[in-house]
Amino acid sequence: MNLLPAKYGAIVYSSDIKALARFYIDLFSMRVARETPELISLVKDGFNIVIHTPPFDMPAAQFSAVKLFMTVDNLAAAREKAQQFGGKAFDDEWSNPIFTVCNIADSDGNVIQLREFSV
Repeated sequence: MNLLPAKYGAIVYSSDIKALARFYIDLFSMRVARETPELISLVKDGFNIVIHTPPFDMPAAQFSAVKLFMTVDNLAAAREKAQQFGGKAFDDEWSNPIFTVCNIADSDGNVIQLREFSV
């Protein structure tokens, strides 16, 4: 297991890191690379998400929104799974010649763009 910090990925703060990690593990088949009481580091195909308990009290207005993008095999199936795992699915889709996209929200309300490639 590689314990070096990833060069690319995202940090997502959560008040319930285990529940949010379970959402990403179940929906995107990510695996746990590292877990401590304060954080859970998830990886898949070179992408890293660190789900972290906020290190100190911070006003909600100071938190930055994070929007991830993830590739899935089937948008409709991913939307349905997102709802099953406590997230939300949005109806709109956009397409280009390479992929179709839509948005979901995870169980903490963070917006994620899903991409289904045509090629």
